[in-house]
Amino acid sequence: MKEKHIRIRVEQCLALSKASNCPRRKFGALLVDPTRNVVLMDGYNGGPRGGGELCGGEVCLRDSGEVKSGTRIEIGCHHAEMNLICNAAANGVPTRDAWLIVTGEPCIMCSKLIHHAGIAKVLVVDGGYGGANGVPYLESHGVIVDKVEGPRDPRVNP
Repeated sequence: MKEKHIRIRVEQCLALSKASNCPRRKFGALLVDPTRNVVLMDGYNGGPRGGGELCGGEVCLRDSGEVKSGTRIEIGCHHAEMNLICNAAANGVPTRDAWLIVTGEPCIMCSKLIHHAGIAKVLVVDGGYGGANGVPYLESHGVIVDKVEGPRDPRVNP
């Protein structure tokens, strides 16, 4: 993909993250075909389909349970990458050899899904959340991971 197209897709991904209702952090993810430069699927973090505004219906389970950021990733909303891969599966959209653009580093759980879905490359918006993540898992399993320019995470010191 041309650099200008990647920049446009990053902007789309960042705009998509605004659909999230998560009070802690908003993530967006786009699955793209790098050859045809088309968006195949999208996702953002949030509660289960039809389950309310937040992961616990009307409350954030991570806030109510005082779960420290970067820990207990199984508690809380569906991650943007998970949402995207499930949406692709439910709609018959192939993920093999596609690229994933995401607004923060994937956690280990999402990294396993990304790898097993056959996604070839992950573009992480630089400055996104970088807590306990699955980037080393992806790289050790042959998935290319690149950082792309984007807005800085306000919680990270410049």
